[in-house]
Amino acid sequence: MKNVSEIGAIFDWDGVIIDSSAAHEQSWDLLAAEEKRVLPTGHFKAGFGRKNQFIIPNILNWANDAAEIERIGRRKEELYREILKTSGIQALPGVRELLEGLRAAGIPCVVGSSTPRLNIEHVMTLANLHGFFADIVSAEDVSHGKPNPEVFLKAASKINRLPANCVVFEDAFVGLEAARAGGFKSIGVGTTNSVETLKEKCDVAVHRLDEITPATIINLLVVS
Repeated sequence: MKNVSEIGAIFDWDGVIIDSSAAHEQSWDLLAAEEKRVLPTGHFKAGFGRKNQFIIPNILNWANDAAEIERIGRRKEELYREILKTSGIQALPGVRELLEGLRAAGIPCVVGSSTPRLNIEHVMTLANLHGFFADIVSAEDVSHGKPNPEVFLKAASKINRLPANCVVFEDAFVGLEAARAGGFKSIGVGTTNSVETLKEKCDVAVHRLDEITPATIINLLVVS
């Protein structure tokens, strides 16, 4: 049986810690207008949880040159951060309470996300979330995006935990697939997809993080 001191928690960012989908979708719209390009129907849902390096050539079909993909992706994220400076952003319900509970229980938390680091750090400042996470693994830190488990494997290593001793919080199907591929337990959060559709791909599915307590995680990782 695992010891509580051996376990850890890995959090995806968008759709788990914050709901920034509207700002992201708006930033793609602004970028398309700026670039005088057309966004394919259904592009946002198809690209959810993916890195820009995948979205731009494979979903949008806007570019294949690495430098051009980088330029477009960088501008998209600049627009996203500009939107948040105006609109602001708050953590989703239950997030702060859960993070405080995990900190009190001595369970380290780390971000494992396809989101660029600047975006994460920007939101941490806006939503006053600094201090809850031991480290960040972001889009720039991995070679392979989800559903490859690289981001979560690196996140586990940041807190010196084995994958089997970590729970991953995710809202996207590709993220839950990545968690399963890496040997992690997972909790699906129904912000982007319904709880019913998440249930098949994770160990526990919830509507909001205030349905989860440190005891839930301990029972999932230590008792089960």
